[in-house]
Amino acid sequence: MKVLANDGISKAGERTLKDAGIEILDNRVAQDHVINFINDNNVDVLLVRSATKVRKDLIDACPGLQIIGRGGIGMDNIDVEYAKSKGIKVINTPTASSKSVAELVFGHFLSLARFLHESNRLMPLEGETHFNAMKKSFSNAYELSGKTLGVIGFGSIGQEVVKIGIALGMKIEVLTRSPRTEVLSLNFFDGQTVNFEITSTNDMDAFLRNTDFISINTPKTNEYIIDTPQFEKMKDGVYIVNTARGGVINEVTLIDYIESGKVAGAALDVFENEPSPELPLLMNPALSLSPHVGGNTVDAQEKIGVELAEQIIKLQKETIR
Repeated sequence: MKVLANDGISKAGERTLKDAGIEILDNRVAQDHVINFINDNNVDVLLVRSATKVRKDLIDACPGLQIIGRGGIGMDNIDVEYAKSKGIKVINTPTASSKSVAELVFGHFLSLARFLHESNRLMPLEGETHFNAMKKSFSNAYELSGKTLGVIGFGSIGQEVVKIGIALGMKIEVLTRSPRTEVLSLNFFDGQTVNFEITSTNDMDAFLRNTDFISINTPKTNEYIIDTPQFEKMKDGVYIVNTARGGVINEVTLIDYIESGKVAGAALDVFENEPSPELPLLMNPALSLSPHVGGNTVDAQEKIGVELAEQIIKLQKETIR
């Protein structure tokens, strides 16, 4: 079996495949040349992240493909159902990067609540001349402890976000399409485990009225989850972080509500026009921004690589049987 990891794979994942006797091609092939490369090199497995698109044309042109793997959760860059209809196995790693994304959510929340995103930009420019003025302007900050964390989506990432919120002493509200209950376990350094039973709500209006910090952790959607009607129902001074997908929040409207003061600050790791975010977003001082790096930690990439490798090895064994 031959594997093309076109968007890369961790060393741990590569070792796991090689130890199983599977050949790994860690090439980076441009989108226009992927089809020819797969066919010329008799590739059986194509592994991608978000860069490489696996659409119907590629699937039709590469009849030798047996497995398509996505390093991460969302598979909107793969025509999943079409691939399956052609007998191709489609795999992903739904939990491997959850902790990394959740930690980024709180990196942004803490940065916004303490103006770190803005002070980090201004200190090199004005720290020597306007130190006291900046100290005063950044003093209207907030603790997260005791505030209400609202999480939209209750998948593996949403659950990790909730766990960190609990650990910080926050009150928890979760919004899902249908109410459901999950038992979340917090594991501590000394071996203790504490379980929390969290029940979500589908009452969007009550959810928005009650939350101080909102984290969006949903799959890609066809329409905005957060737009003018939702902003209008939020508390004044709310903080919002989107690490889900571009297009779940109306970015133009977000800027309007930041400028009106309804939204105290927001963070975006994903964008509607990715990889070319709109300039007004990039220049707005109330926004904390990152370039779609939610799952981009050494830890997450190690887990993703190994999890993909183990799934490939399992599928290979099943095929041999």
